[in-house]
Amino acid sequence: MADGGAATAPRAGVGQSPRRHEDERFLTGRGRYGDDLNLPGQAIGFVLRSPHAHATMAAIDTSRAAAAPGIVAVLTAADYLADGHRPMLHAPASQSPPDITLVNTDGSTIAVPHQMPLAHDRVRFVGEAVALVIAETLAAAKDAAELIAIDYRALPAVCAASTATAPEAPRLWEQPNVVVDALVGDGPATNAAFARAAHVARLDTHVQRVTGVPMEARTALAAYDPQTQRYTLYAGGGGVGRPRKDIAHMLGVDESRVRVVAYDVGGNYGTRNNTYPEFALACWAARRLGRPVKWLCERGEALLTDFQGRDLTVSAELALDADGNFLGFRTSNLSNLGAYAASFVPLTKGTELSTSLYRTPVAHARARAVFSNTVSTAPYRSAGRPEVMFVMERLVDRAAREFGFDRVELRRRNLIPEAALPYPNPFGMTYDSGAYEQILDRTLALADWDGFPARRAASRAAGKQRGIGLGTYVESQSGAPFEEAVVRVRPEGLLEVEIGTLSSGQGHETSYAQLLADWLGVENHRVQLVTGDTDRNKFAAGSHSGRSIRLASITMHAASQRIIEKGLRIAAHLLETAEADIAFAEGRFTVRGTDRSVDLFAVAAAAEGDARLPEELRGPLKGMGDVVSRISSFPHGWHVAEVEIDPETGKVTLDRYTAIDDVGRAVNPMIIHGQTHGGIAQGMGQALMEECVVDPESGQPLAGSFMDYAMPRASDLPFFATDLSEVPSTTHPLGFRGGGEGGVTPALGVIINAVVDALAEFGVTHIEMPATPEKVWRAMRGTERTNA
Repeated sequence: MADGGAATAPRAGVGQSPRRHEDERFLTGRGRYGDDLNLPGQAIGFVLRSPHAHATMAAIDTSRAAAAPGIVAVLTAADYLADGHRPMLHAPASQSPPDITLVNTDGSTIAVPHQMPLAHDRVRFVGEAVALVIAETLAAAKDAAELIAIDYRALPAVCAASTATAPEAPRLWEQPNVVVDALVGDGPATNAAFARAAHVARLDTHVQRVTGVPMEARTALAAYDPQTQRYTLYAGGGGVGRPRKDIAHMLGVDESRVRVVAYDVGGNYGTRNNTYPEFALACWAARRLGRPVKWLCERGEALLTDFQGRDLTVSAELALDADGNFLGFRTSNLSNLGAYAASFVPLTKGTELSTSLYRTPVAHARARAVFSNTVSTAPYRSAGRPEVMFVMERLVDRAAREFGFDRVELRRRNLIPEAALPYPNPFGMTYDSGAYEQILDRTLALADWDGFPARRAASRAAGKQRGIGLGTYVESQSGAPFEEAVVRVRPEGLLEVEIGTLSSGQGHETSYAQLLADWLGVENHRVQLVTGDTDRNKFAAGSHSGRSIRLASITMHAASQRIIEKGLRIAAHLLETAEADIAFAEGRFTVRGTDRSVDLFAVAAAAEGDARLPEELRGPLKGMGDVVSRISSFPHGWHVAEVEIDPETGKVTLDRYTAIDDVGRAVNPMIIHGQTHGGIAQGMGQALMEECVVDPESGQPLAGSFMDYAMPRASDLPFFATDLSEVPSTTHPLGFRGGGEGGVTPALGVIINAVVDALAEFGVTHIEMPATPEKVWRAMRGTERTNA
């Protein structure tokens, strides 16, 4: 938004680090989040959820609840179906190339069961919605929900992916639990490479399930206008286009009859990208009752029902020759989908990048996805890549330790050389550009790798164990390929930008303004974003998979060029000279060789109000840019972690962390550093403390509050040393790569490498995440040593 107080702020373009424009609004309480929104006459919704991981519902009686004080309605799946509505359709596959396609080896179709927003005849995970209670107050709704009588018939549950694949495992659906079983790469060539290998490093591991825990929990506020027959849903998330499409399908109406609006979004990390059942339920209830309906997700409810992340079981091997050259890689990756197939993206993206930045001649992967009686998994920050980078970096460290190689030099020897780029990896992904070895050297220097022995000696003198770990990563960015930007120059001195991305903390108001400051020569505070409204944004595909800066820059640049083209023609009339004699720079149209000029906003005023202009030049001064991008860019980098361990308690302290990430071109380095810091914190959380624990027999979640689900705090983290590499992407016309996921992608492997390094003298060769104090303490004493 254009704040008058910022009018004198200097213009800041690409590569500079102005303070985030949106932060003043947030810090002064002027943000507009889901719970800030209310409509006259609204009722409050509360969702009753299943206490069982797997059960049939023989009967449901809502009569006592419906008669309770303050109750407006109690709705079930029977009511939803009686109104002619449909289930929610998941679209779990990657949306377009360049991602690989997973095809079942037996030729069978990948069948994706539909999800009812309210369970109809069977529940398949603890927390699945079974009834919607609408009341005048939340307290009344909660009280009435306790009066609903449901005759559950409990069924055997299966929660672990490795157990769910067994032929005798309880089935969630009529089809087998394994829904994807694909082979990727060159199996015969990989087997031949292993046959001639001098060394083979092996790792069997499970990357545990975690959840995103955004600061703002989910919300939904819906209204229905009987005159226009339109639904309006206010709901934050990863975007507004997908919910519009899904809700229209579920309610059986044209997309034009659904408007979805999101203002400020308090965090996402991927877990809020999908459509949730409550969105459609609120819209349905609003129409049925003839009044707005508001639903708020409480934190315990979010920990129970938000789509979760990771949960990958891996068995992998790395073949090396006698000199340490990588010969081949093979892996079996098993993804736990949960009860519904919300997404295959983590499995797909992880598989296609599992050889990382290493020159690996051949590779072969088995990629499987399986249903279980747990909440669904979906993309969570850097979907699928942190898991496979963890596996590769653990393999390289194990190979170095087991076969006598220096762990830095082993990595250096096998890095893809800059001269080999663009480089096709064994799974068909072609990396664009980068200076991989230069970043390695810079990271080692920034981390003071050579000074580690002295720091280890100091820790030992204090009775502590110290370890150091390093690792690299690569990620691919694709996502929804369509985007459009409409940029309008307003005579009053504003630049209005309609675009379908949606910030959930990334700083779009700041970074987009920097781009336009360069291209149109305006002060940053004059740029006003219009996002999060399906009535204003054509595609409204939102922000995910690092698509925002990549696609926004292309579309806004094209729109800016069209504004300049039209502006030149208008300025020629205003300045009474030939168009060829006019140049545009620094926000002004100037007659070459003179001091005669007119600024961009004066040209916009003339376009809207000067009747002397030709008809084709009249009207708003605006430009449109669109793009269909099916080409990926590949952010990458190197990270180093140091940990200190208290042998008396097993507590691991992350003492130092260093990162250098390549984002192509950095629009705002400060924002990118902030993104990296947040990603490192999330990676540290998974490496050392976070886990969605589920009882393996009953399927009951055991981490339903912050008393049980450990989250990193500021006091758990050191000050980070971060820097950037800027090698422009050759697959992007402006050289940009996304910068939001680099912090988390290598962090799991780097931190666990450091932990294992600290414990090596105790015979520990691997430790599973999270490396909790108890697990570390037991590993040091050989009572729970994990040497898989």
